[in-house]
Amino acid sequence: MDMRVQKNGGFSAGLKVGITDRFQFGMSFGASNLIGDDSLKWYPHPEVNIKYRLIDETTSMPGIALGLNSQGFGSYDEILERYEVKAYGVYASASKNWATPLGNMGLHAGVNQNFLEINDQDEDQSLFMGFDIEFNPELSVLVEYNAALNENDMEAEDIAINRDGYLNAAVRWTFVERLHIEMDFNNLLFDEDKVDYFNRELKIIYIEYF
Repeated sequence: MDMRVQKNGGFSAGLKVGITDRFQFGMSFGASNLIGDDSLKWYPHPEVNIKYRLIDETTSMPGIALGLNSQGFGSYDEILERYEVKAYGVYASASKNWATPLGNMGLHAGVNQNFLEINDQDEDQSLFMGFDIEFNPELSVLVEYNAALNENDMEAEDIAINRDGYLNAAVRWTFVERLHIEMDFNNLLFDEDKVDYFNRELKIIYIEYF
């Protein structure tokens, strides 16, 4: 389960369940202006998160996963029927982890196609990658980059708040077992002509095993 407090009083919550060791299914829902005195704007419907680990990671090969994630971030534009930051949509990703003197280090990369948020006339595929490293059993740093190639053409370019993609960073604190608190710094490559700052968000993640 994860909960995300976003800008302008936005909030979203999601629950993911491992149906098998390889297959994961989840749903999420949220709203803009949930916190504050402006009118509440619910997201139009719950979103889904499906993931299947196709190939296990080995010492020499990365793990391969296929999935569908329809949950975008930020406010929802009812005219263009898309989130401020588009969801990944259908994706394929590869992940590889190594043990370091500090802790685990992981590299991740993938390609995605959003076939749902296309009313802005930009249906391109996109790329994403990420990096994470543990400094001790409690503290880790995460960095991710979303090329946002489906936000650089037609109407999508006009409303996009990024410049050359989204660069995000986070500090995660595991202060008790299975409970993580994460401070996110999103859109570090923001377009200064459209916004004056990057986003700060708080994320709470709880993991339970059955």
